[in-house]
Amino acid sequence: MRLAPRSLAGRLTLAAAVLTLVALVGAGLAIGFILQRFVTHQVEQRLDAQTTTIADALERDPDGRLRLSRNVDGPPFDRRRSGWYWRVDEEGAAVLRSGSLGDEGFESGRRRPLPAPFDPRWREPKPKMDEGRGPAEEPLIVRATRVEVGGRPVEIAVAAPRGAVEGPMQDALTPLMLSLAAVGLGLVGASLLQVRFGLTPLRRLREALGEVRAGRAARVPDDQPAELKPLASELNALIEQNAAGLASARLHVANLAHGLKTPLATLSVALDDPGRDPDGALRAEVDRVERRIRHHLARARAAALGGPQRMRTELKPRIDDLAVALKAIHADKALTIAVEVPDDLHVACDPQDVDEMAGNLLDNACKWSRGAIVVHAQRSDAQVALTISDDGPGLPEDALPEALLPGRRFDETTPGHGFGLSIARELAELYGGGLTLERGPAGGLAARLTLPAQK
Repeated sequence: MRLAPRSLAGRLTLAAAVLTLVALVGAGLAIGFILQRFVTHQVEQRLDAQTTTIADALERDPDGRLRLSRNVDGPPFDRRRSGWYWRVDEEGAAVLRSGSLGDEGFESGRRRPLPAPFDPRWREPKPKMDEGRGPAEEPLIVRATRVEVGGRPVEIAVAAPRGAVEGPMQDALTPLMLSLAAVGLGLVGASLLQVRFGLTPLRRLREALGEVRAGRAARVPDDQPAELKPLASELNALIEQNAAGLASARLHVANLAHGLKTPLATLSVALDDPGRDPDGALRAEVDRVERRIRHHLARARAAALGGPQRMRTELKPRIDDLAVALKAIHADKALTIAVEVPDDLHVACDPQDVDEMAGNLLDNACKWSRGAIVVHAQRSDAQVALTISDDGPGLPEDALPEALLPGRRFDETTPGHGFGLSIARELAELYGGGLTLERGPAGGLAARLTLPAQK
């Protein structure tokens, strides 16, 4: 059975609550002990004062019997069964008693027989504490003192009700315990706030890592508390190391793609000439090698990217830059490129791949357009649809799927190699999207590129 919570906040709160409870219980016991000693001392002082009053009033008559020179029964010793009693014992028998006792008596818990003959060492004895029972069996506190009267020893026993101590104790401890409980709750609440406030930098660091993972930030902020600065530095070093590895892997993937795919595509186009591959065996082998290369390049590139969730590219600035560049390249056609892309639209793709995909599609539209091109983008759930349409001649419906194949060209008079659409399609499929061709609203070609959306 696991007693400690798994979370840091839970552990800190539990530790604060346990320590607060131990401290408050200790404080309550200490205060209760001190308060009991104080109240008991006050009662004892009152009993000792009554003992002194009685001792001063004791005398012997001519017959040697004890008597009081004056009345010593002040309140509450004058009220019947008040719990405040006194008696004077001589030779083991009570010879005088308070008015609160009447003809009744009270007993001490421990009887101490008087010494006979009287020992002079008892002339100033220390009072002894006893517990006793009153006439109604009520618990008493008894103070007994031995004094000498007329050359003979007597014992003066003065009693107070146990409630004289317990009552004030209860009256004082009840609000004290309630106050300590309130203090404890306040301290636990303060500990909760302190823990929440103290762990806020950790929550912010986690959120910063989420921003890096989502591609919305390049590194963790360095402005951290002193205890978290080393951790933030190590995280940033790890991020930079991963970025360097990603760049190296992407470079090797790109080099391999250009080193293998371009010659294979050229060979595939060459095999289309009559007589180059009469039985189609070479074409089949080239297609098989190309599929293998495409498959492994896609896996390598996906591993290098580390997943699309880390990529975040703002779409509109990339399209605006491409539009300006391509208008300059095709300045002889006086093209008009209308960009209808929201400012807050982001895709989960690498910026270079976005430029390559959108650039190929936009360049293809510029080549075939008669003057007007429209770039439209919108988000639908978790995907972004980027549509580039032109007012050119377009393609027949049955030729649209073939146009996406590598090296397929329908007009040899137009510059190009026929790989732009296929490259855009392969890159889009790598990110989980796709590329489709259809007839545009102006009669030309409309290329619809779908990519994963990013917040």
